[in-house]
Formats: sequence, C-alpha cells, structure tokens
Amino acid sequence: MKNLFVLGITFALGIVLAFNAYAAGNAAKGKAAYAVCLACHGADGMGNKDLNSPKIAGLSSWYLERQLKNFKAGIRGADPKDKYGMQMRPMALTLPDDQAIADMAAYVASMAEKKVAPSVGGDANAGKAAYMLCQACHGANGGGNKALNAPRLAGQHDWYLVRQLKNFKAGIRGTKTGDTYGAQMRPMAMTLANDETVNNVAAYIATFK
Repeated sequence: MKNLFVLGITFALGIVLAFNAYAAGNAAKGKAAYAVCLACHGADGMGNKDLNSPKIAGLSSWYLERQLKNFKAGIRGADPKDKYGMQMRPMALTLPDDQAIADMAAYVASMAEKKVAPSVGGDANAGKAAYMLCQACHGANGGGNKALNAPRLAGQHDWYLVRQLKNFKAGIRGTKTGDTYGAQMRPMAMTLANDETVNNVAAYIATFK
C-alpha cells in the first residue's frame, strides 16, 4: 500500500511538472512569432512613437501575457475610441493559444532594455505628489508588484503613460467585462484632475531609473 501511495504521488508530481513545463513560455519559439511585432515595436522592443507603439522590453512576462490575452478577448482594442489598441488587437489574434502567448511573453521579457528619453513637458516635482497614490501598488520607484497585479512603470515612454492614463479616465480601459485589474486602476486615474496633472505624473515616472 505504501509503495502504491508513493507511486501515486510520484505520478501526480510528474503530471504537475509536465504541465508546468508546457505552460512555461519558450523564448526561442516566441522569437519566431515576434516577427509580426517587429515593424511597430522594433527588434529590441523599444517601441516607436511615430507608430504609437510602446516600449515592451523590460515588462514582466506575466503582465505581457495578460495584456495579449486581453487584446485577443476584446477587453482591449475593441473600443472604437481606442484607435491604437484596435491596431494591436489583430496582431494578438495571430497567436493561436495560451502557449503561443506564453512563448511570446517569454521572448519579450528576455529583451535587454534601454533608457528612453522624456518627451512630455510635465512638472516632475508636482507629479511626485500626485504619484503618492500610485506607489502603493506600483512601488515607490515604479518597479511594479506581481502580487498586486501592478505592472512596472519605470522605463516606459512618458507619452504612452499619458495616453493610458487618459484612456482609463475616459473609460476606454477599465470598464470592460473581464478587465478585473483595469477596473482597479480606473479610479486611481480618475483622481488626476486634468491633463496637466496626468503629464506631471508621467514626467515624474520618467525620472525613475
């Protein structure tokens, strides 16, 4: 009986390990699939302001996976007001399943990031005060927190941060069924009184290392 119990535990553990091995992203496979992303996000994942494509290098795989799934499901990129999200959604739809998404996320997460230049003319000192509410989830230095489902902000283009904060405020993000974490973010964005405050917060985040 003891031997059967041990055998059963070993078998179950083998299934778990096999599942985890399958579920884990394969960066090599993700690199091949990334070909469709190159034109906008660049070979280095640093994005392109002229194409309204954000920097994705430096983002965590868990966050990348969530956003790709959100685009596929129409949680993002289905609102007619989300012009740039609508451009992204067909790209996400080229990924056939969760494993392909995990592979893509693993490859992007492996990219070495570079520093970006600030472009929004906000007041970083004023933005620091407004950011106090944000740091509970995103961290004092914008490093993010997986346990709180808060992505990293540090290192992102400030113009992209401004757009997303405005999208949350306008209900383009954070109001769709299934967008659990976006719904948590929207009230935070709505505390920013106006476009000047949004720019100030983005300017402050741009000072993070």
